[in-house]
Amino acid sequence: MLSPNEIMQLVQSLIWLLAGVGVFIVGMNFMGDALEKSAGMGMKRLLEKISNNRFSGVGIGAGVTAIIQSSSATSVMVIGLVNAGVMTLMQATPIIMGANIGTTSLQ
Repeated sequence: MLSPNEIMQLVQSLIWLLAGVGVFIVGMNFMGDALEKSAGMGMKRLLEKISNNRFSGVGIGAGVTAIIQSSSATSVMVIGLVNAGVMTLMQATPIIMGANIGTTSLQ
């Protein structure tokens, strides 16, 4: 049986966990919104050139994940770019796959 002190510690840990996840999600949303606003025609042309080749898309996804150390952040950025119409879903798929590969290679 858990003591009242242990129950309080468990509740406090769960609250801290939820708060941390909330801050992470809010930060990802801010970053995605900023990417959508800053994506101009030059960025659209650059992303088209980079991501039209599947293999370079996988490499870009893995590279960005290695730099920012978060495949979730990479995926959110790519989804934000697709949402903004800067990239197509076919261009985004290899990048997200590369992000997942980059995560496993960093371990």
